[in-house]
Amino acid sequence: MLKYQTMDTPTGPLTIVVGDTGAVRAAGFTDDVGELLPLIHRGLLEPAAPADDIGPVTGHVRSYLDGDRGALDRVVVEQRTGGEFMAHAWRVMREIKPGHPVTYTQFAELAGRPAAIRGAASACARNPVALFTPCHRVLRLDGSLGGYRWGLPVKRWLLDFEAAA
Repeated sequence: MLKYQTMDTPTGPLTIVVGDTGAVRAAGFTDDVGELLPLIHRGLLEPAAPADDIGPVTGHVRSYLDGDRGALDRVVVEQRTGGEFMAHAWRVMREIKPGHPVTYTQFAELAGRPAAIRGAASACARNPVALFTPCHRVLRLDGSLGGYRWGLPVKRWLLDFEAAA
């Protein structure tokens, strides 16, 4: 059974869905878990119920929001996809440090496939665990924000918050 909890953040609600081990399977800046469940790979999808305690992940989010920019690195995620590149790209995305965003081109290079710029953009767009796999740290070549499932004001706030550290 999946558990989920919604936390208040400076950018609005953040809902986090975890599996039995406490690993994050979906997360996003919404209070509607129904927006998140379709993002979870069908091999990881189970019925979900609200919970008062979903484990250490909420403490890591609070630490991050209190200024410990490395706190999210301690959160375990469970992401699955049908493609090898996507899974690899998500692991690489987790290595992009706060305050040091990269372009889609740089992200493709970091993922070992410099020509796969569209694949890099797709990895960002299909990321089910926003914040923990930090797709918000990937920008367009000209430095503009590009897209973000949870809205550009949220992406801008996250980037400014991380840059201020």
